[in-house]
Amino acid sequence: MCSLCGILGCDDHWTHSVDRPGVFTRNTDRHSRRSEGARRVAAANRVLSFRRVTLAEWQGTSYVVSNATGASTVFESFSHLWPEAETLAGREIDPLDDALIDWMEAR
Repeated sequence: MCSLCGILGCDDHWTHSVDRPGVFTRNTDRHSRRSEGARRVAAANRVLSFRRVTLAEWQGTSYVVSNATGASTVFESFSHLWPEAETLAGREIDPLDDALIDWMEAR
């Protein structure tokens, strides 16, 4: 994400499931958008589980990321996931890390 979007608090991040066919998503109904969001959270959880961190959607408007000790944080935009998750994991989460890729392939 461009830092300008973060500063301005832009709601139209590319990861949002919004009703704008052909722009951000093809999902034009609420059920499809919710399904897309659930798939996104599930995909992120597959990566995050490598560092024993989990992600959950909260109230359909925010996200909660938690670690194995029970610490958690709430944030509004999916674009903030990685910095929040790395803080709770206590180390970097690099999706291109060879150890992570090997671990995911073994699962």
